[in-house]
Amino acid sequence: MKRQAAVQGRCADQRGVALVTALLVVSLATVAAVAMATRLHVDMRRTANLLHGEQAYAYAMAAESWARVILSRDAADSEHDSLSEDWATALPPIAVEGGFVNGHIYDLQGRFNVNGLVAPDGKPDERQLAYFKRLLTRLGLEPTLAPALLDWIDPDINATFPDGAEDDAYLLAQPPYRAANRPLTSISELRLVQGYTPGVLEILNPHVSALPGQTAINVNTATPMVLQALHQDLTQSDVEILLTDRGEDGYTEPAGFLASDALAGLELDVELDVKSEWFSVLTDVNVGRGVARLESRLNRTEDALRVVARTRTRQRPQIIENSSDEPAEGRI
Repeated sequence: MKRQAAVQGRCADQRGVALVTALLVVSLATVAAVAMATRLHVDMRRTANLLHGEQAYAYAMAAESWARVILSRDAADSEHDSLSEDWATALPPIAVEGGFVNGHIYDLQGRFNVNGLVAPDGKPDERQLAYFKRLLTRLGLEPTLAPALLDWIDPDINATFPDGAEDDAYLLAQPPYRAANRPLTSISELRLVQGYTPGVLEILNPHVSALPGQTAINVNTATPMVLQALHQDLTQSDVEILLTDRGEDGYTEPAGFLASDALAGLELDVELDVKSEWFSVLTDVNVGRGVARLESRLNRTEDALRVVARTRTRQRPQIIENSSDEPAEGRI
């Protein structure tokens, strides 16, 4: 009897071990299945995000092509550029399959070209430097910011007295770096220049650009602050007169602008124009979970319209409707 009881006990123990083993196998299989399903779900989402991202970028490129057509047509149909033209007309976002496209065209020559601070011979352009200081003052910023930017762009390593900054200032930073000593290729480089804090850039960016060489100011698309900085004696009321005189259609030639009563008795030493060669197209596309933000710089000449640079940005640049102190722009 004892032997039979022992055998029965061993059988019961074996059944218990088998049950525990079966439960363990089922648990492991369940965990593996959940892990595989989770991984599959993540892979599917990642693939979808990649596909949506590429689709969004394709739409952004299409929007750039559309902007090129608009600007080329404008060059053929008009002898001057103003805010009443198609490229400057604001349109609502365009719906596409799975999302929308929102784009802007703005005139870079309606802003002050910071690369103009240095003349073609590599020396400071005193007229442009004085202009930039006036612009800084009009914007409520310190004019002492101008020499630091001048030193960043000019080819020498000698700091401008008393507010300039060359390598000796930047090598003290963490991490250390050197002054570029060349023209800016993008206005975003200003964040590296001494004194150009995020707060300063937020105020300054809508009124400046970084274009090759020295360029004329388009008085038809210039921001009010850029216009007021043309001369130290220009007041806000004078700028309002200039804006009223140019109206929506703008001036057909610089002489019409210079004949304004607001400029009576004032001598301007800045090159002015009513037609622009440099534009920027900012495109923001959302398709599903995909996002594409593309900035394209376009150079339009009598012979051709070229895309000089493209930049995919993390954050959409701030675009503001044109008003008393804001940049001229249009949507596509």
